[in-house]
Amino acid sequence: MRRRTNSPQLVWLFDLDNTLHNASHAIFPAINRNMNAYIAKVLGDGVHPADEATVNAVRQDYYQRYGITMLGMVRHHGVKAADFLQEAHTFDHLPQMIRAQRGLLRILKQLPGKKVLLTNAPRDYSQRVMRHLNLHRYFDDHISVEEMRVHGQLQPKPSLSYLRKLCATHGWSPSRCILVEDSLDNLRAAKKVGLRTVLVNAYTPAHLRQRPAACVDIRAQSVATLPRRRRQFLPSV
Repeated sequence: MRRRTNSPQLVWLFDLDNTLHNASHAIFPAINRNMNAYIAKVLGDGVHPADEATVNAVRQDYYQRYGITMLGMVRHHGVKAADFLQEAHTFDHLPQMIRAQRGLLRILKQLPGKKVLLTNAPRDYSQRVMRHLNLHRYFDDHISVEEMRVHGQLQPKPSLSYLRKLCATHGWSPSRCILVEDSLDNLRAAKKVGLRTVLVNAYTPAHLRQRPAACVDIRAQSVATLPRRRRQFLPSV
């Protein structure tokens, strides 16, 4: 992490997948296939992979318990986080799989303050996506899942401990930080720490969208709506 700055400006913490681009189009389905195949291999008997029902049950259990399947595989099956992330994010033609709205850079430039990428995706993958979106040079920082650690242990979103550490390390007042996300679990954690929150649902399939929650300050169809609503953040920060 960078040094403590005690900056009074707004800090926009942007998620990546299904927030800055449409991962549901092709990337998430590919990640799900890759992840299931890897988990089935790990849970198998060395000859035959585990069946689909077993894999789905394990994924759901670990997601509910840890907020991210990877942590469960690391803690209970001796899987290396780097191996899990590599297997899950291997694509033959990633650029062709990315879908995003036009003018994204222009839109983000209208938001006052620092822009930080805060993603549970691995660095290699998130860097490739950000370069494709032409956002890699505009963001002030890029925090990937490998860097989300507390006392040396992986603590990715929605970890309260990591969010507190992130703000303390950089000298950011939580009330001046705005988390822009598609995940209510991550927004709930952010709200508990004192961050302000934006739920983006443009790329979330309709059947997976959740009802409004107290942890959400603003519901946005996409990040394109944020510039005209930015004043809603200014009076209380």
